Amino acid sequence: LQFMLFIFSNITFYTCLPSESSSTATENTHVATNGLPFPWSKLRLPNYIIPVHYHLLIHPNLTTLRFNGSVKIEIDVKNNTNWVVLHSKNLEITAATVLDESEANLFDKALPVLDYPPHEQIAIFSPTILTSGEKYFLYLEFSASLNDGFFGFYKSSYKTTEGQTRVLASTHFEPTSARMAFPCFDEPNFKANYSVRIRRGPSHIALSNMPIEHTVELDNGLFEDRFEASVQMSTYLVAFIVCDFKSVSKRTVTGIDVSIYAVPHKWHQTHYALEAAVKLLEFYETYFNIYYPLPKLDLIAIPDFQSGAMENWGLTTYRETSLLYDPDVSSTSDKLWVTMVIGHELAHQWFGNLVTMEWWNDIWLNEGFARYMEFVSVEATYPQLKVEDYLLDTCFAAIGRDSLNSSRAISCSVENPTQIKEMFDTVSYDKGACILHMLRHFLTDDVFQSGIVRYLRKFKYRNAKNEDLWDSLVNTCSEEDFTSGQYCYSDTQATKNAYRFVGEHIDLKKMMCTWTLQKGIPLVTVKRQGTKLYIEQERFLKTVQPSDPLWQSMQTGYLWHIPLTYKTSHSNNEMRHILQIKSDVLVLDEDVDWVKFNTDMNGYYIIHYDAEGWNVLIELLKVNHSAVSFKDRANLIHNAFQLVTAGRLTLDQALDLITYLKSETHNVPLLQGLGYLESFYKMIEKRNIADITQNLKTYILQYFRDVIDKQTWSNEGTVSDRRLRSELLSLACDLGYTPCLEKAKHFYQTWVTSNGTISLPSDVTETIYMVGAQDENGWQYLLEKYGVSMSEAEKCKFLAALASSKDSSKLLRLLELGMEGSVIRTQDLSTLIYTVARNPAGHFLAWNFVKKNWNKLVEKFQLGSFSMRNIIIGTTAQFSSKEELANIKDFFDSVKDQSSQLRVTQVAVENVEKNILWLERNLETLRMWLQQRLN
Repeated sequence: LQFMLFIFSNITFYTCLPSESSSTATENTHVATNGLPFPWSKLRLPNYIIPVHYHLLIHPNLTTLRFNGSVKIEIDVKNNTNWVVLHSKNLEITAATVLDESEANLFDKALPVLDYPPHEQIAIFSPTILTSGEKYFLYLEFSASLNDGFFGFYKSSYKTTEGQTRVLASTHFEPTSARMAFPCFDEPNFKANYSVRIRRGPSHIALSNMPIEHTVELDNGLFEDRFEASVQMSTYLVAFIVCDFKSVSKRTVTGIDVSIYAVPHKWHQTHYALEAAVKLLEFYETYFNIYYPLPKLDLIAIPDFQSGAMENWGLTTYRETSLLYDPDVSSTSDKLWVTMVIGHELAHQWFGNLVTMEWWNDIWLNEGFARYMEFVSVEATYPQLKVEDYLLDTCFAAIGRDSLNSSRAISCSVENPTQIKEMFDTVSYDKGACILHMLRHFLTDDVFQSGIVRYLRKFKYRNAKNEDLWDSLVNTCSEEDFTSGQYCYSDTQATKNAYRFVGEHIDLKKMMCTWTLQKGIPLVTVKRQGTKLYIEQERFLKTVQPSDPLWQSMQTGYLWHIPLTYKTSHSNNEMRHILQIKSDVLVLDEDVDWVKFNTDMNGYYIIHYDAEGWNVLIELLKVNHSAVSFKDRANLIHNAFQLVTAGRLTLDQALDLITYLKSETHNVPLLQGLGYLESFYKMIEKRNIADITQNLKTYILQYFRDVIDKQTWSNEGTVSDRRLRSELLSLACDLGYTPCLEKAKHFYQTWVTSNGTISLPSDVTETIYMVGAQDENGWQYLLEKYGVSMSEAEKCKFLAALASSKDSSKLLRLLELGMEGSVIRTQDLSTLIYTVARNPAGHFLAWNFVKKNWNKLVEKFQLGSFSMRNIIIGTTAQFSSKEELANIKDFFDSVKDQSSQLRVTQVAVENVEKNILWLERNLETLRMWLQQRLN
């Protein structure tokens, strides 16, 4: 400290003043931990020092659970300065110095390091001015404990089949946690190369983004693995792991070595992932017409992992349920999930890794694309999985969020780590995927594909913004028109910034900005008069009505460029029109019986027909539902019930619409209609409205009895058949359907008699366990069996069954086990809380548990994380009274220092307001409709 004070009193500061800030160290009000002024005031780092190459040494000690290391960062100085400011969080910096171009020390003594924890930044003071244009190296030594959570460099463990605990160390850096593992410029646009060295014991292996170049044996019995230098990439993609896992490998046709790693006793569950990863990687190389740029790709299943997976370049990490597949116990849904998650992470190797968003406001460029490419890639490589059936569900989820005022624009401003974490949500992933699907359908597959290839080629190893994507898509240059620098500026091509679309010129960039820069989803109302269709757009909102005083302010300024599609009773082809204004008129060639807009739900908008339009479509489904596609049928069901919630359509009309489902043969519309009935049942059951609860249960079981009775307790049939079986039998048993319960009990007793050794049909295993768990001995037996050498997929089924108990004391015990973290892993706690909350017996229990343990939960999962959002939404989503709403608001107010940083608390409040409104508007209608139907 004396040395630092001496420097501060004797040196004239030469601080560069870039556009980010005009404050110097002497003017700054930010104070470092040692009481001295911190030289930088912004959350974002200054741009006058650029990292070029990191030389990183990491040594984790899996006994003491600490790590130490050093980093030598080659830096490019853009403006003269005394200061280097970069990120560091919870690291003890033990040495710091600056080296010249020849890597010689510039100073005799270690340099002072200032620490400013509120911004997770450190500043290194150089007594000599670092001169613009000169090359320097920043050298730092550091140490820390392996993190207890799921971010940074953290510890994980697993039990062997003999019951021994084995420890490993793994990383998860996205979005802002690389700074917890080594000091770095932890922002996505500071791309650099990385040369990594890892020290380990002889019984472990080390993995990183690149292959090992060579291994050196050190004097103390340790080994040092030295990895090849990486390509240019962002800090959040760096990864390293020290473990004792086993792997299986295969080479792609283009020579990429693909390996799947897992704990040794789960090695046999890696083979499907290897097959899928090779097939998907080969697909992407062809689709993007750009070779995967690294020599290898590892996929590793980490026992403790908060999210689903992470796309670290060359070393993708997964939750075990997202990578491992056991044919004996995994269901068809498990197989689809594993395939889609691998498809998602491999898409990121191009979208996100090769081309990275400039800042986290555009994270949708990574996540929306990867979510959409799941569907494109799996449809192409595994058509039998029928992945397109799930794209509608993705868009339904996005609309659910986007129809609340608490939604946000796809691209919106964020600064601090909590705000950044909240960007990894339904809007970035699901809405992003759905507007890309709309765009692909609008442009055609070929034009869309060639446009994104242009985007990837132009910005490879660089960063891009929202508008860069639209520029690449509207640039109609052909492959031959690229200059050697990969830029295209040919004037001989078609109009550069417009597509011709059914005789209309469209400004694609302007159109797509209406979808990415404003929140919400449009509602298009259609009124037919003879051969004229009067169409009008507005913002679709569920919790605010046109009669509300707030309505006008929530509509002002909202306008979308909507690529409308529609079919009629007399058209074989899809018709198209771009709606760029509030209202318009379309003229049909002839009189028609019916019109259906948003063909196959390829567009991201809600359609409302006038009363006659809905009546005609209700009748059409009753008489000839196959006149429109299964996607159109699911779309009509979804739109109708969304409009009911918004107060635009009466509930009895929507219920009349789904009476045709008795003759429906496709699982997507059938499950869509049943899903709404089930959600109404769950909400009303929790409100203890006995007559409607009983009548709705009776109606569902009577009306859908034929399709329920057709289901076999087996794994036979197509993926669609198996998904329907799983959903229907689960619902039937939950509603107390006697034949279902008897069959499940028989299976359960047979399984218990065999001491869990016989194989149950995997698609209905969870239902069988749930029925078994309702019995005192059954619940205890499942808890004792839980976790004993079983796959993660099976653990999930056990947990769901245990959480379905109607005994609140058992549910509380389960939650406490999840919080304690040894029997039930902490990674499963958020899902467990959500599952208990869905159970009427655990509804208030789960919410009270969250309130009581709020600080512990925030500490475990971090504010803004997916897990915390899942917990908040999961425990509040079924509340539907004013008292419950007040309870939620009071709690959020009591933790307002934290909750005020979260957007998700507003979503939770608005969800409950939506439920209250729904009951006020529709309860009596539902009561009367059911009475009439049952009579």
